[in-house]
Amino acid sequence: MKALQLVAWQRPPELREVPVPEPGPGEVLLKVAGAGACHSDLHMFEWEAGTVPYELPLTIGHENAGWVEAVGAGVEGWAPGDAAAVCGPWGCGRCRQCVRGRETLCERRGRFGVKGGGLGHDGGMAEYMLVPDARLLVGIGDLDPRDAAPLTDAALTPYHAIKPALGLLVPGATAVLIGVGGLGHLGVQLVRALSAARVVAVDVAQSRLRLARELGADETVEAGSGAAGAIRELTDGLGAELVVDFVGSAASVALAAGAVRRGGHVALVGLGGGGLDVRQGALPFDVTVTMPYWGTAAELDEVLALARSGRIAVRTERFGLEQAPEAYERLREGAVDGRAVVCPHG
Repeated sequence: MKALQLVAWQRPPELREVPVPEPGPGEVLLKVAGAGACHSDLHMFEWEAGTVPYELPLTIGHENAGWVEAVGAGVEGWAPGDAAAVCGPWGCGRCRQCVRGRETLCERRGRFGVKGGGLGHDGGMAEYMLVPDARLLVGIGDLDPRDAAPLTDAALTPYHAIKPALGLLVPGATAVLIGVGGLGHLGVQLVRALSAARVVAVDVAQSRLRLARELGADETVEAGSGAAGAIRELTDGLGAELVVDFVGSAASVALAAGAVRRGGHVALVGLGGGGLDVRQGALPFDVTVTMPYWGTAAELDEVLALARSGRIAVRTERFGLEQAPEAYERLREGAVDGRAVVCPHG
């Protein structure tokens, strides 16, 4: 089968021929319908050798869904043809955090965090993917698995970031979402679906601000030196109850700090390398700052339920497996509105 693999650090991935894996006890072989292309993959391509304990070659792709092709001995509840999404973070499954369903906090994965398909284990940018434990699959019902694939990160991550702040998002509250890309365009929809708060979307591109308005944003603000002031003006000088930064650059983190109100909540999601100055006077009093990472299988089930009800939907642009390198180049150029999804079987 064909697979898009990272064969050397600081080099683009390559399309290669590899054997189709066979599922062993407890494992599931998935026929991949869709695999999302994520900005975090671009960061991974640039890592230096030794940054993480991943062995190469590595099939990339950590947002995955498809149909069960075969199951290994002992697997119950899944049969060939069943449609499923793959929960991306794979913990040990046995530690205190994993048995609570919080595999992103696995206590046996060390400082590098959990692994997963496309992150230390072969992922879904291939015709077939081996899932090492059936517990990592979540049924998707009647959703098209090509559209469900990005929900496993592009929707799950903002859901995990927004959910702890829902108590703040009462009628009259404001939520600011910085960056209306693959995650941010779903963040807009999630706030609309889960709360009565006013949604303010921020981006540098007018096309993405238009997309945000189409998806239900009440206000849009062009990123730049005047963005924090514009948000303060929209909130009577007080700032927003929730700010979610999907960019993570120095400028966007500074905007998050300048846009949040006293007692508000800031979620730093993006991997742009920016840092937050946490000291007296740098942030309003009683602000909570979190660095959310991915989400749980239970939260993924909730996200999929929102998608089945039509309350959220991923804007996707589909690519064949042979076009996967082009998808990443388009992503690098900022030329994808929504999420690029690689579909190995059309």
